[in-house]
Amino acid sequence: MARPYKPGPKQFVFTVGDGNDQHVSVGDPQEAYEAFSAFFRGQESDTYTIRDEPAGQSLALMPRLGVISRVKGADQPRSEHLQVDRPNRYLPSAMLFFENGYAGLDHFGQWFSDLSDLNASPETRGAARAATFTTEAAAITEVGRIWADSGIVDPSDTYYVFFDSHDVDDDRAERAELLQLTAFLGLERVDAPAQAAGGEVWVRTDPRLEVECARWA
Repeated sequence: MARPYKPGPKQFVFTVGDGNDQHVSVGDPQEAYEAFSAFFRGQESDTYTIRDEPAGQSLALMPRLGVISRVKGADQPRSEHLQVDRPNRYLPSAMLFFENGYAGLDHFGQWFSDLSDLNASPETRGAARAATFTTEAAAITEVGRIWADSGIVDPSDTYYVFFDSHDVDDDRAERAELLQLTAFLGLERVDAPAQAAGGEVWVRTDPRLEVECARWA
């Protein structure tokens, strides 16, 4: 469950690999985001970490590896890792962390508890992620999350378009996951129009999709 944000002041620690810590006290998530954006853009590092020490949570951004990691718990830490396909994902992840901590990133992408899982091919990662959804309710929620990230409804209101305007080399892991979930749910995929981008996936309107995607819109 996402934790409600309590009005400030709230303290965070920003660090990079060389141990150059910056302690900040902020009044709200937007102020924290602005401070971290300046920190992130102001130096070159393999790893940028945000620590919320009172909550025992942290977020690590590793642009050169293409990885985001989140950690919660001090005594028995739980960590999860996300492969990042697009460079514009790092700062939005920080904003979600400032808003709701570890739980704020639940729907941000495909999290894996073992960092070595990220070494698998995108298609393998997508299939492994899809296999974790064993009920219709959980699967349709995940499909809604994928759609909300880069999807539209076509002008005829007949199809849900996933990965709108994306190239076939983009979002390979999430596309593999989506294709497996649509099969699991019995959703009807159709051929994309000739003018569509190569990475788009078109799915015929379904009442379950309409309800779920309305939640994310």
